[in-house]
Amino acid sequence: MTFMPHGDHLIAGKRVGTDTKFASAPSSGHGFDFSVGTPALVDEACAAAQAAFPGFAATSREERAVLLETIADEIDARGDQITEIGTAETGLPAARLEGERGRTTGQLRLFASHIRDGSYLDRRHDGALPDRQPLPRPDLRMMQRPVGPVAVFGASNFPLAFSTAGGDTAAALAAGCPVVVKGHGAHPGTGEIVADAIVAALDKLGMDGGIFGFVQGGSRAVGEALVTDPRIKAVGFTGSLGGGRALFDLCAQRDEPIPFFGELGSVNPMFVLPCAATARGAELGTGWAGSLTMGVGQFCTNPGIAIVVDGSEADAFVTAATGALNAVAAQTMLTDGMADAYRNGARRMAEGAGVKSLLSSSCEGRSAAPYLFEVSGEDWMSNEGLSEEVFGPLGLVVRVRDAAQMQAVAKSFKGQLTATLQMDDGDIGLARDLLPVLERMAGRVLANGFPTGVEVCDAMVHGGPYPASTNFGATSVGTLSIRRFLRPVCYQNLPAALLPADIA
Repeated sequence: MTFMPHGDHLIAGKRVGTDTKFASAPSSGHGFDFSVGTPALVDEACAAAQAAFPGFAATSREERAVLLETIADEIDARGDQITEIGTAETGLPAARLEGERGRTTGQLRLFASHIRDGSYLDRRHDGALPDRQPLPRPDLRMMQRPVGPVAVFGASNFPLAFSTAGGDTAAALAAGCPVVVKGHGAHPGTGEIVADAIVAALDKLGMDGGIFGFVQGGSRAVGEALVTDPRIKAVGFTGSLGGGRALFDLCAQRDEPIPFFGELGSVNPMFVLPCAATARGAELGTGWAGSLTMGVGQFCTNPGIAIVVDGSEADAFVTAATGALNAVAAQTMLTDGMADAYRNGARRMAEGAGVKSLLSSSCEGRSAAPYLFEVSGEDWMSNEGLSEEVFGPLGLVVRVRDAAQMQAVAKSFKGQLTATLQMDDGDIGLARDLLPVLERMAGRVLANGFPTGVEVCDAMVHGGPYPASTNFGATSVGTLSIRRFLRPVCYQNLPAALLPADIA
């Protein structure tokens, strides 16, 4: 059944339209008109979220788990329509959208199971010691409580898993926090249909419509109004460094500063250690090329930089990577703006001192084809601009003199989401020396794999030191992400009748 967007915002469970419209710019088919968001609509959504917060925070873990599962069911019920509008808007293949939908609904159901268990509340109890000398100890109980309404910004590169009902929204709802989502202009119809699913789930369960609000964008003022609204108590964001940093600064400048959980990008360095390069350099080059071009390189975990010791082993790695990349045809990027930024980034890379072009492309419009460059360790160390992310299927090989320079290059990286070691048994000594550097650099350290695959589970960390993210102690993927929207509260000598049900 063909999906026809209604084009409205969703506030307090109701559709709200505006006279001013913007047209979507799909990669295929015709666009649709959507109501432009305004600060006034943000105010309405935040007011509804604030009014809903006390009741939602008081719901049981079981009630919230059922809500998450019902949202997942409602999304699945719209599966074919989500794929239809999603592929048209983003240019992503149907199989990718279907897989991402499965990840999104699977995440919701995982979080439901996790909060049912209750261990995430980190409940602690120190019993009273009335006879202790020289001073008695009171009865102390502690548990995690929801922080309040949360603002979520939809991501461009994951229209489902990191957008309207993605990880930030799922985590906030699991914690007991109402959510106001700012839809992403790259896929407004996809955002809308998923928002409809959330509203349908709330309605089916008879829950307050203010628990979820959805306001389309259309101007920068919408995002600014959302993060500066005094009723918003935390923000989840996935996007560019520039846009995220601007919103982060607004959060910090508020009369009441709030946490901004921004995932801002990463080049995800891959270190090819000598024994691994000798044993399977060509194989690693081919595998790296596949990871670079997956999803047209539009993953925040795309391993854009490979560091390898110069010599015949590096030659084999580079030759294999070049051949594999050369065989990849141009593909459609998510937006025209991303394609332009990708080409500009490639030009900037090519103009770097000492940079050699190994594979160049000619791509126009919304399409992108791979680029490959290489540079010496010395030139890398003298040009900080080479470490800036180019969002797309672009790779840079850094040829270092020896293991010592590989360690120096490792220390030169700013914060990353991931860092990868390609290693064999004979590389253990060098890997041991590198590991403390990589631990300080990245939120996830891999051995003998590629980072373009983020498992949604208990142990996953998707975050890292700045500029990979704005909060190095948090993750935006996995069950630990729920803790971002909770805060510890201690209850001293409170009678059982006043304690929350989860701690009494």
